[in-house]
Amino acid sequence: MGSGGGALGLSSPLFANGHLSSSSNSTSLPLPVEDGNHLAMVKPSSSVVNLPHYKWRLLIAYDGTRYAGWQFQVSPPTIQCIVEKALIQITKLERECLHFVGASRTDTGVHAWGQVAHFITPFNYDSLETIHAALNGLLPSDIRVREISAATPEFHARFSAKSKVYHYKIYNDTIMDPFQRHYVYHSVYKLNTAAMREAAKMFIGKHDFSAFVNASRNDRVPDPVKTIFRFDVIEMGPLIQLEVEGSGFLYRQVRNMVALLIQIGKEAIPTEIVPKILATLDRRELAKYALSAPPHGLCLVSVKYNQEHLLLPSDCPTTSFGRHHTITKCKLPFY
Repeated sequence: MGSGGGALGLSSPLFANGHLSSSSNSTSLPLPVEDGNHLAMVKPSSSVVNLPHYKWRLLIAYDGTRYAGWQFQVSPPTIQCIVEKALIQITKLERECLHFVGASRTDTGVHAWGQVAHFITPFNYDSLETIHAALNGLLPSDIRVREISAATPEFHARFSAKSKVYHYKIYNDTIMDPFQRHYVYHSVYKLNTAAMREAAKMFIGKHDFSAFVNASRNDRVPDPVKTIFRFDVIEMGPLIQLEVEGSGFLYRQVRNMVALLIQIGKEAIPTEIVPKILATLDRRELAKYALSAPPHGLCLVSVKYNQEHLLLPSDCPTTSFGRHHTITKCKLPFY
């Protein structure tokens, strides 16, 4: 195992995987940083001038119950903040050098099975299993890194995403299953899933979802036009699972769509209300019929990318899926 940068499992940054050149003649190149919905290019600090840069992709699962969402903030803690602290401790890099970015800014209390993120280091790794084990060793048990792989310079966890898949779970019975209380919304009203299924189909296609977005907590002005590829309503006994895949989602858009479908499932309003609310482009119109569904029923299941965005750079370490521990010799006597 080599050394460098104070990180685990490092080698000197020599492989030509398409990252910035490590030539002694290289100049200080601009680095990408987020600026709203675009990538801005800024000059790196003197501490990273003339260093190569390697990009790494993480697949992360988390129980969002205890956290104030994904987006970085120190108090109350967020998923990004917790994972960044672990990365800083392992890599010995400053937060500004890591450029740690997640694919989706899940809200307070929302869970994820397939959150994708990336970070940058000025050094290469011999093996990703060591940093993988170290990360999960530092992270709390409700946050797990499922995979770590090398990524090409062109890959961006958020802007390269082709689509995102969310599931919203509803427990539709008189008595709630206590083992699912943190991950499933309980509806004591018997829901008409056929009506919900019919209404969900009306969201499919390219629409302006201004009527289904809450005011954002930042100054960004997102594009309200999104494409919904599918919106399925699946019954599994008392469990109703709403599966939606789209090109992207606005702040609380999924929870607002689900809330309206629940009201339709209760037969409080007709299915035809969906296109009428969409046409108004007015969030106040939706508020007449439904409030946002609670966050704990929502889970980011996967983020999809074009295959070329998932290609591994040449001469990079193999993807880490974690490692099994084995006992080669029994240490206890047989009786």
